[in-house]
Amino acid sequence: MNRRTCITAIGAALAAGTVFTATAKEGEINMRELLEASQNDKKSVMLYLKSQSIGGAVTKVSGDMVELRNREYGRIIVRLDAIDAVAMN
Repeated sequence: MNRRTCITAIGAALAAGTVFTATAKEGEINMRELLEASQNDKKSVMLYLKSQSIGGAVTKVSGDMVELRNREYGRIIVRLDAIDAVAMN
């Protein structure tokens, strides 16, 4: 990942609204709460994984997995430990 991509991803995450990172155990709890709030409020989220981002609506949070859906895919399953950051408007 080059510097421009990294700066763009960080800028997008900060501009998107509430951002939580999963670097510490406490951050992981906050990320789970944000994902559950997204599911309850029916708001979309943006997940940042390594150098990629996935947007969608949270349909289920269980165990160490989160399930999303978006216009392109009906079902996306992501491991919570693979998520670097979560943003919700």
